Amino acid sequence: MSTTLDIYTFRTRSVIALVASTLVSAVGFLWPFFIDAGTTHRGAFNEMFFYLALPVALTVLILELSNKGLDVKSVALLGVLAAVTAALRPLGAGAIGLEPMWFILILSARVFGPAFGFVLGIVSLFVSAIFTGGFGPWLAYQMFAAGWIGLGAGLLPKKILGRTIRGWSEIILLMVYGIFAALLFGLLMDLQFWPWAIGTQTQLSYIAGANISENAHRFIIFHFATAMAWDIPRAIFTSLLILLAAPSVLSALRRTHRKAAFLSPIEFREIRATTTSREIRQTEL
Repeated sequence: MSTTLDIYTFRTRSVIALVASTLVSAVGFLWPFFIDAGTTHRGAFNEMFFYLALPVALTVLILELSNKGLDVKSVALLGVLAAVTAALRPLGAGAIGLEPMWFILILSARVFGPAFGFVLGIVSLFVSAIFTGGFGPWLAYQMFAAGWIGLGAGLLPKKILGRTIRGWSEIILLMVYGIFAALLFGLLMDLQFWPWAIGTQTQLSYIAGANISENAHRFIIFHFATAMAWDIPRAIFTSLLILLAAPSVLSALRRTHRKAAFLSPIEFREIRATTTSREIRQTEL
């Protein structure tokens, strides 16, 4: 039974769409350091980015789903994993950053590849917003951040010095990445939250028109002041889930990947009935 290393990979048009969406999202995250937006323009900018970035993210998804290399089995698997990931997210109720969805995203991307991980991250956050009613200017930021995390998990090395990474070495690698991903998600969410969250009259507030170093200093202090309560618990929780669940979940996902034979052509063969001489004699009797 034939299989492939990844369910599917980014083609040329998908790479172009990915680069474009990444540039747009990067502007959305980093604008406070480069754009002089006064207080009255911050909400308008976030609203503009929401309406611009969300269609771009969905365009990437549509381009991938229209990829000839993506068959019905792959779409079905994407839907199942996205539903599971989205259903896990509200279980932590957002309490001190406890979101059990990330370990599923990371493990799925590890098995099925970076392109699958990117699309799964985007779809999962979008489906989660449908479940919880979490639509708003923050959704586009969350979708891109989850997509990047899935992309990074799929790009983790499978071999080092010619040796396949399996067993405890793979679990440790995924735990380290889980910690990094949890901290990165918190950092990115603080970036989109910080400019308008705490007003303009505090020592940590965003200053429109200030130089990069001044705003960067204020943001770093703001981020570490909030990271202790949200990002660190998220990192610990995600790494513990990977430690406890990775062996069985990875085994199940790899078995699915192997049994389903993704990208293998489906062949229909005609079975012709043959009648033996013995059957003919029995019919005549």
